[in-house]
Amino acid sequence: MQSFGKKLRERREARKISQNELAKLIEAHHSAIGKYERDEVRPSIDVVVKMADVLDTTVGYLLGETGDADALQDPAMLKRLNDINGLPQKEREALLLTIDAFLRDFKAKKAYA
Repeated sequence: MQSFGKKLRERREARKISQNELAKLIEAHHSAIGKYERDEVRPSIDVVVKMADVLDTTVGYLLGETGDADALQDPAMLKRLNDINGLPQKEREALLLTIDAFLRDFKAKKAYA
């Protein structure tokens, strides 16, 4: 698993943003970005949130909770997930079973196409 620093650097370079630019965008000292990328210092959660926003990714990606840098960037999808989360347990489980079945069928069709 990649470290926070490696994920930060990878994402920063993919967005073609220099360490100095990132520091200015998150209102931090430019030397801090290098320390974060070398895993010498860990940023506060507030700083991680700012970096994720600037780098168009998620806090979860930077912290290693997900390997997908673009996970859950779609606001409409996030709203749907929050709405699903607000359902009573029984209805939520039924909906998730339906979604799982749809995804399974889609993957099977794709595999045999």
